[in-house]
Amino acid sequence: MGLVESKRPVVLVVEDEFLLRMDAVDMIRDAGFDVIEAANADQAIEILEARRDITVVFTDIQMPGSMDGLRLARAVRGRWPPIKIVATSGHIGVREADLPEGGRFLPKPYSPIQVTGVLRELIAGA
Repeated sequence: MGLVESKRPVVLVVEDEFLLRMDAVDMIRDAGFDVIEAANADQAIEILEARRDITVVFTDIQMPGSMDGLRLARAVRGRWPPIKIVATSGHIGVREADLPEGGRFLPKPYSPIQVTGVLRELIAGA
């Protein structure tokens, strides 16, 4: 049986810290989105290669592994241009020029209202 594509927008959350990932997943799910999780960019790429229904990648910037969140954002933009990108960090500031066109930066700690607002704005513009 094949993967059932969701009727709701699907957000891929990429966060290496388990508790922060769970918190982000809960916020995004409570906002009415379907959520998939990845602990690092390598897992995220595997998921993106396997699924065609992902609308937004919501990624931490500082992660262990072969690439950080900014490199992941550029890889996603290059291979899957329609996918929207939200990058987050509690340690570094990011300028819009650091992200692929249309990408958004959300500083940590973020609130459910901020997360919901940016996701709805990106999906409305899709």
